[in-house]
Order: sequence, then structure tokens, then C-alpha cells
Amino acid sequence: MSATKTFTIRDALPDDGDAMLALMPRLTDFDVPATRNPDDLWRDDAKLLRRWIAGEADCLVHAAVDEHERLLGFTMVSLRPELLSHEPSAHLEVIAINKSAEGGGIAKALLAAAERAAGERGAKSMTLHVFANNTRARSFYD
Repeated sequence: MSATKTFTIRDALPDDGDAMLALMPRLTDFDVPATRNPDDLWRDDAKLLRRWIAGEADCLVHAAVDEHERLLGFTMVSLRPELLSHEPSAHLEVIAINKSAEGGGIAKALLAAAERAAGERGAKSMTLHVFANNTRARSFYD
């Protein structure tokens, strides 16, 4: 269970950038296949986040913060057409939670905020990518 009992979900701010970038390696906190370089799993997401921080990318970014405004986790969603139907859609680029804050419902609250915001921007669906052997992530999405 998480030591963090209270948190708030809010739109992320560029000032949250360093803390969000520091969480990116959490995306490889599973048994990464030997044929993959773990850094490759988050390097492009970090580039996209840096572009968002600089005001150069249109992404939906939400932050979970504690009562002292410390970052506990975040999501980053891009808006793009669905590959087959070409209808408005969204893609969950990143959901990352500080290890010490796991188990407190933060990921569920962040995902709900991301889905709500994407829907408000016209997305009819949301996609994501996850490795088959990333059992922690797969159990969350199931």
C-alpha cells in the first residue's frame, strides 16, 4: 500500500518537467526482453515530453501531486487519428508512477483524467502499447 494517502490530479505544468523526466526510466521497470535496449523504451517519450515542456507539442499531460505539490506520477497522451477508421483518437504515451506511491489508486485516477480529457478533445478511443511480459502493466490495464 502506498504511503501517500492524499493526492490531487491536475493539468501538468512545464515546471513539473524535470520531475516527470526523472520518472521516465520507470517505464522499463519490468523484465525487458534481452533483444531490447531499455533506454529505447522511453527515449522518444522523453523527447516528446521535452517538446511539450517547450510548448512545441500538443499533448494532454496530467500530474498527480501530494499535498506539498511533489510529483507522484503523470500521464502523457497524444491526439491522433485511429489507424484503421481514421476517427479522432488518442494514444497513451506514458503513465509513470513513483515507486513509493504505487498502490494508492494514483494510476487509475490519472488514467481516468487522461481518458476524460481526450474525450473532451473529441477522441472516440484510446490506444496504448505494452509488452506481453510486462505483467504489472497488463494487470493494471486488464
